[in-house]
Amino acid sequence: MKGQARGGGPATVAAAPVTTVETATDGVVRRLPAPQLRRRLMRADLRAVPEARRALRELLRPWGRPDTSDVAELLTSELVTNALVHTDDDAILTATVSPDGLRVEVRDFVARRPRPRMPEAAADTNGRGLFLVESLADAWGVCAHDVGKSVWFELTAAEAA
Repeated sequence: MKGQARGGGPATVAAAPVTTVETATDGVVRRLPAPQLRRRLMRADLRAVPEARRALRELLRPWGRPDTSDVAELLTSELVTNALVHTDDDAILTATVSPDGLRVEVRDFVARRPRPRMPEAAADTNGRGLFLVESLADAWGVCAHDVGKSVWFELTAAEAA
């Protein structure tokens, strides 16, 4: 880790951007909506995991190098899986692309904070999700809300594109 701060498939909640990006064309600076993905993930429906990966791949495609979005897809699937398996409630996936990079956030409605743990070599593959996020993301963290929390990660443009 380079830095750290502390039903059926996903359904679209909204596509409204929360940030803007500036582009300069012919000397004119324009503020455009930042590309964003926002999906509601239905409780305990693990079909949402591959759907979230596909939607993220589509979001990243215009960014330039879709074949290198593997890390972003892997980390997104880990956060989505954790939210659906460990909370027994719906969750909301938000991914935002900016000139600086990608931020992916999965919000659930359970206050219990996730704890990364070192996976055991002889153990099965469970328990490796946050270890992967911690190892591969440029930054990640947990943000408490009045109800629930968000677990997020960021990849710089060079890593995510």
